[in-house]
Amino acid sequence: MNYLRLFLLSAVLSTLTLAVQAQSARLKAANKQFENLAYVNAARAYEEFLRLDKHRDPAEVQEAYTKLAYSYRSLQDTKNAERIYSDLLKEFPETDSKNYLYYAQALAANGKYRDSQKMYSKYGEKQKEDLRGQKFTVSYMDMNRFYQDSSSYRVEYLPINSRQADFSPMYYQNGLAFVSARHETGPVKRVFGWNQTPFLDLYFYPDTTDLRKNADLAVQSASLGGSNTTAEVVVAEPMDDKSLSKTEIFSRTLNTKYHEGPMTFFKDQSRIIFTRNNTAKGKEGKSSDGVRKLKLYIAENVKGSWQKSEELPFCSNDYSVGHPALSPDDTKLYFVSDMPGGFGGTDIYVVEYKDGQWSSPVNMGKEINTEGNEMFPFIDENNNLYFSSDGHEGLGGLDLFYAELREGVAFKGVQNMGYPINSEKDDFGLIATKNRTSGYFSSNRKQGASDDNIYSFRRTCKQLNIFVYDAKTNEPIAVADVRVIKAGVNQDLRFTGTDGKTGFCVDANIDYEFKAIKEGYATNSIRFSTMTQSEKPVMNVSIYLEKSENTLVKGTVKTEVNQQPAPGVTVTLRNEKDKSEQQVVTGTDGKYEFEMKPGAPYTLTTQKNRYTANQEQMPKMKAGKNPKLIEKQHGIYGEGDVFELKNIYYDLNKFFIRPDAARELDHVAALLRKYPEMKIEMRSHTDSRASDAYNMQLSENRARATVDYLVNKGIDPARLSAQGFGESEILNGCTDEIACPESKHQKNRRTEFKIVSVQRNVSEPTGK
Repeated sequence: MNYLRLFLLSAVLSTLTLAVQAQSARLKAANKQFENLAYVNAARAYEEFLRLDKHRDPAEVQEAYTKLAYSYRSLQDTKNAERIYSDLLKEFPETDSKNYLYYAQALAANGKYRDSQKMYSKYGEKQKEDLRGQKFTVSYMDMNRFYQDSSSYRVEYLPINSRQADFSPMYYQNGLAFVSARHETGPVKRVFGWNQTPFLDLYFYPDTTDLRKNADLAVQSASLGGSNTTAEVVVAEPMDDKSLSKTEIFSRTLNTKYHEGPMTFFKDQSRIIFTRNNTAKGKEGKSSDGVRKLKLYIAENVKGSWQKSEELPFCSNDYSVGHPALSPDDTKLYFVSDMPGGFGGTDIYVVEYKDGQWSSPVNMGKEINTEGNEMFPFIDENNNLYFSSDGHEGLGGLDLFYAELREGVAFKGVQNMGYPINSEKDDFGLIATKNRTSGYFSSNRKQGASDDNIYSFRRTCKQLNIFVYDAKTNEPIAVADVRVIKAGVNQDLRFTGTDGKTGFCVDANIDYEFKAIKEGYATNSIRFSTMTQSEKPVMNVSIYLEKSENTLVKGTVKTEVNQQPAPGVTVTLRNEKDKSEQQVVTGTDGKYEFEMKPGAPYTLTTQKNRYTANQEQMPKMKAGKNPKLIEKQHGIYGEGDVFELKNIYYDLNKFFIRPDAARELDHVAALLRKYPEMKIEMRSHTDSRASDAYNMQLSENRARATVDYLVNKGIDPARLSAQGFGESEILNGCTDEIACPESKHQKNRRTEFKIVSVQRNVSEPTGK
């Protein structure tokens, strides 16, 4: 994994460039290897200089110690790094403060947390603006928090690992794509001068079910020993070439003579975004300091072959961009860069992807990024962010962290994933299922083969049983809804059985609210915290409901563009009599639940940034005559949504609005009147017949005709724009020289409308 420090090269060179003086031949030779990033050779040369020329100029000795220590640090040789940093600080206590930080990190990576704490404290005294000194000093006073959830995980070494580096797995088809430095085929063996290992390429293991079978066999054999450890780590010996035969090169068209990987895939898996060294020849391929920086490239799968590799527009020759991670809906790309203006060595950034265009990068902010290095982002199906960092408090090296994102912000901060996912070494490149029940990650921990290895993990359930009872009779209540809420956001919804029981798997270090809901009863909730670890394998709580004349309000919010549940919508039920509010943020099911008291008017609102807001007056309930349940459905329109207008067709070569089209445009006018801040773009298309220029003009005329119609219906023209696309977006393959019936050509003579903007941003929910 040492190539990742290419991100940090510019900082290294500026930090370690000391005054140039007359130097011994041995030191000059060592420096040349160091400047060429050949750290294995540099380490040997500096060791020789210090052994034979140690009594020369103290400035040369200090330079040799500093660069030797950094060479070992770059090679992930933490034992030798600890040894040399110890010598450096003893002989030259006034050395650069960063060396105290590096010594602290080496000690932690070797499991010497008390000694590491002392060095972090000294670093904090020398660099008060860098919060790592203070944070790690406090964190290492009590290590228990890193082990709270350790019994919930089982970690397994995978048989796909080779004797070289294997890391950064990514789900692809039914298998795993990953990065490896395993030996290439052929007579020429290229090696990376940094650490004398082969260059990195993309590889693929086609069937993860085989990995599970192998892991289960390893678990069975391991269990014969009767292990009593709280966190099970199953380790196998490195596989020989025959055992690795199913592993194949991912793509011969993507792999080059430089580094490739890590990567991410669009959800249809027809396109890939991957990391690669700048491949341009000569000076165009190198930065001003002579280094081939990392860049992101996009390619598409054409008939089984990855082709058309293109550099993403926000890359640069002068800084590195890599480690891509797409959001589940392909609208955001997260990545790592050391571009100017960040908080530390490498930061995590995000760009939006819309209509084939990339926005400018935005730094994820100081909640995520630190003075250290944040790397290897991954976004799961719930839009939770996983990443590695050596700047947030951890067990040593790179640790794995996660953050729940709301509107792109880590609203609950960052949480260390703890042991055994994390170790004192580097742990990174994690991918996980929706609720983190299983997944894969990379580590160079001691249990594996040399260098980095890929591990799988499974999380066992910490069971919490919830019982719902009638408060008066103590009888169990069947088919009651039990909603779990975290930080004001709806999560899972379960239903009680005939025994009034349902269950959840709970995470460590979380404050939960469980709400029980049933028609004819007043809603009741209970709070439950896992901030302290319970020794019980199964925990129980009870919720008691009292009979009530309140009306239960249940609803679902969906996006109009695809009729899918809308998460992240703030739903508020306001009692207009006493001004009290109930509020929740929808989860992945888009649902909410409230109750209304009789005798008071209520207002129900739905709000989400960049979506339409809705407000509805609820009927006033009368005591003794309340319906037990009211069910609601809400639709919201979002910026960027594109709707094809049904029946907006045109006669051949015409742009006049037909009567059937007029009726459909009347619905658009009604929508614009309902949402007076909404702005839209009318988009018209033609079939492929006639010339491109003629069709473009015709489509523009058609788009303007729809705008004119809406203006005549009283819509402010400032809210409307027109765009013609000609025959550039044919739907059904009826392009030039393709014979198609008139009915198919008619499908292409269409008009859509795209929502440009909807309203001002709404504030964050209050969690009432």
